[in-house]
Amino acid sequence: MDVEEALYTTRAMRRVRPDPIPLEVQARILDAAIRAPSGGNSQTWRFLLVDDRDVIGRIGPLYRDGLATLWRTIYAERLAAAKAAPDTEESRSMLRVQRSAQWLADHFEEVPLFLFGFAQADPTGSSIFPAVWSAQLAARAQGVGSALTALLSFLHPQEVCEILGVPGEEQWVMACCVSFGYPHGRWDVAARRPVHEVSYRNRWGEPVGFRVEQPLWPAKDRA
Repeated sequence: MDVEEALYTTRAMRRVRPDPIPLEVQARILDAAIRAPSGGNSQTWRFLLVDDRDVIGRIGPLYRDGLATLWRTIYAERLAAAKAAPDTEESRSMLRVQRSAQWLADHFEEVPLFLFGFAQADPTGSSIFPAVWSAQLAARAQGVGSALTALLSFLHPQEVCEILGVPGEEQWVMACCVSFGYPHGRWDVAARRPVHEVSYRNRWGEPVGFRVEQPLWPAKDRA
């Protein structure tokens, strides 16, 4: 798999099978992750893999509670609008996202592997997120789907850290949780607003200077 294919097709894959991920595959994922850039080469990060069913079973209810809170608050207006006009493309997209996110919540205990990323005294995650993305790209190369969420980091961080035995006195901040598993769905280029609609040049609001109407991968002569 070339780099562009990995970049264009590594999207959130929340619906996964319960099949265990071999340790050699897990090793490849994390070995790639730690090669990511690290500020000052300090590597003030820790990666905690969780596949113990009892541990996952204790975290699952917290995740479901957190997602329910999001549906009632931050996403309430968008969901109401989508349900009121379900035939628009924007509504269909929103409802697909909700179904996908809810699937992960409802089947949390069936996911074979989770990765919790921790950064020391860094609530921004600026150092660890490149490493986490490298882990997700490495997983894609092994045919393993992944989905990143910071939901537990914002809504139930203390409870999760207690369950995972994270030492509180060392200032470890839970940056994210990533689910891993062999996906039910197929790999594909994710639909996104085109780059010229979300990018500027030199000053806010100024045109970026080019338009990209369709994904640039695969190239037409290779499609």
